[in-house]
Amino acid sequence: MAVRAKKEKERLNLILGSYLTTIHETLQVLDQTPPSSSSAKVTWDDVIKMADQVSKQATTVGMLWSGDKPEPKAIEENMAAYFNNLQGFLLLSHASLVAAGPTLSSTVHSSVKQVVDSSFRMMKETVSLYGSHCKDQKLSVPQLVGAVWEACSALKKTPSTNITAIGRGMTQVAVSVKDVLREMKELKPDSCDDQVDKAAGESCAEAVSEPHDDNSSEGDIGNDLSPEEMKVAERAIVVVSDTLSVIKVLIHSIIGLLKLEKPNDNSSFVNSLEKLLQLCQELGRQIDEIGACLYPPQEIAAIEAALEKIRSIIDVVQVEVGELLGASDVLLEPCNDLRSSLRRLESELSNSSTAEIEARVENITLNNK
Repeated sequence: MAVRAKKEKERLNLILGSYLTTIHETLQVLDQTPPSSSSAKVTWDDVIKMADQVSKQATTVGMLWSGDKPEPKAIEENMAAYFNNLQGFLLLSHASLVAAGPTLSSTVHSSVKQVVDSSFRMMKETVSLYGSHCKDQKLSVPQLVGAVWEACSALKKTPSTNITAIGRGMTQVAVSVKDVLREMKELKPDSCDDQVDKAAGESCAEAVSEPHDDNSSEGDIGNDLSPEEMKVAERAIVVVSDTLSVIKVLIHSIIGLLKLEKPNDNSSFVNSLEKLLQLCQELGRQIDEIGACLYPPQEIAAIEAALEKIRSIIDVVQVEVGELLGASDVLLEPCNDLRSSLRRLESELSNSSTAEIEARVENITLNNK
């Protein structure tokens, strides 16, 4: 590389470094949610419009490198215009977070960070291209520009209110619980040959009718539950299904708040929403625990502990929803159904524990003869 070109590249890198530092400093400001009393709040639509400007400027960056080698001055002017738009985008994003709770703030920060990260990669690559004769490296620019487009476009799907962000968080929990339910329904008893009672006979027929994968091993986890363990699993499936129903009703109740002309965004309201999300996430963790404990040997004590936590959680959820919506009966039926299934599973666990103790005593007696 000629001496002059090398010096120009060093100068461009210094300019780029200065812009990157400024953006980093602005990002640190975004970590602090603006006070609720701030009058600088802007709408999410304003943020999206500014992101469109960033996206258009990224297109200009790509065009700059689509032809012959650009002049240093053109690259410098392009950087100035791009980072000016990016800085404006960040400031508007921050202003949009007035009265935002932790969930909404975290979601917005994640989306904004994608735009910033993709912008950094694109601008670093374009400056590094100056003075380079590598054609393959030049081909990377359109891909990096495309990444900026995608990050900016994704902002249109980013929640713009506390209600939407928290509703989406609850939906993620529901999806996770649904996955656990699906896996639990795949549990099968070890053998059906000696099961003669009616209830077990039905499960046996279903198991026989299932096609077998020739590639699966005989010792696959989940295919060797005893009849007693299978009964526990069946009761647990009902508990998980009823928990999913509670979460779905909770989601519908929260999303229903969007129908209000002016959803309340005061700190008390947002705190209640955040607490409900945390309770919902804790429900999801307890369901994960139950699902993991069903594989043999089943962990009865751990399942019982999870059931007790679920019972406690839904009590608090009902109180919180009653205070938030002014109606305490919204979750009454699904929560009562869940309580009933919890009791039935607890009863089955008790029977299972008794049967296990009796089996151990019998085994000890036989061994001592």
